Amino acid sequence: MTRGSIDPARLRSLLQRLLDLYSPTGKEEKAVDYLHGRLRREGLPVIRQPVDERRANLLVLPRHVEADLVLLGHVDTVVAYDLEHYGFAEDGDRIRGLGAADMKGGLAAMVEAYSVAWHESSGRLASALAIVVGEEEYGDGAEQLTADYHFPWALIAEPTDLLPCLSNFGYIELQIAASGQRIHASLADRGSSPVEVVLSWLQGIVRHMEQAHPDMVLNIRDLLSSRAGFAVPERCEAWLDIHTPPDTSLEPLLDELDRLRPEPGEKVQNQMRFTTLMGGYALPEKGPLVDTLQRVFARQGLDWRPSAFRSHSDANLLWEAGTRPMLLGPGQLEAAHAPDESTSFEQVCTAAGLYLDLLRGMGEP
Repeated sequence: MTRGSIDPARLRSLLQRLLDLYSPTGKEEKAVDYLHGRLRREGLPVIRQPVDERRANLLVLPRHVEADLVLLGHVDTVVAYDLEHYGFAEDGDRIRGLGAADMKGGLAAMVEAYSVAWHESSGRLASALAIVVGEEEYGDGAEQLTADYHFPWALIAEPTDLLPCLSNFGYIELQIAASGQRIHASLADRGSSPVEVVLSWLQGIVRHMEQAHPDMVLNIRDLLSSRAGFAVPERCEAWLDIHTPPDTSLEPLLDELDRLRPEPGEKVQNQMRFTTLMGGYALPEKGPLVDTLQRVFARQGLDWRPSAFRSHSDANLLWEAGTRPMLLGPGQLEAAHAPDESTSFEQVCTAAGLYLDLLRGMGEP
């Protein structure tokens, strides 16, 4: 059997095309159509898995066998900071563009590696390829994937700086709000302002998290009130993100946050909603995927230094569905969602080589 190899020029061309296609969550159709056509032209039996009436995941499934592993990447990005300048740019080894790190660099590496492995095995892979939508906002692509298919193991190309992540932080999305009556600004008092209630509430949450949970990451994402003019606004709300270490039990933390809720006043009522709850997880350092990756790292001369992925991802959804997910991809989390997002092309090529070696090695004794 003739072994193929990663083609850096072909990989760079694929990454450039992906970065030039604007694909924020909910508007992934052009990028999905392009990848569908490319995979078909390369002779892979790609199928569309509908997610809603407009959007779809792409899947390449093994022939005649159950897949023991799925390589998974998401094609969506956050919304562009500048719609005039979001696409591909190159500066030496750095590839810039919206999604370069999160995660079109990793996705391109997976597509290249899977295509090479498919052809050199004449389609006799025992692994699948999944390209999903919706990761940055809803997770609906991964939810649909797990509703229709089950894979024992998954490797997800999130930006881990090529460190293998056997664990993933959990995630809580929280909304707090206060509401009252709009009154003239000159009649304001300390008990009538929803803004003051929310600000005081936020301060209490921040103090509690700093003192009781310094290992957690709290982000105040949004703080807004109704536009009242020269008046006390009738509503104020804030949205918070909390990332929890992999071994955190969420229920006690939810109870703590509930106890921080202020007592309702005569003039102002309050509300708290947990809009997203995802538990973290930690895999043991053993099993077919882990063992094979360790051998791959040794063959490639790379240090095996397992880490934890600090952000929530599709891995949390796959874990809840019974799949054991690992994360490994080019790029750094610090670059994700940044206005000048970039990744190292050398890392993208290295990632493609790792994925190809992994696909070849799954099933080895």
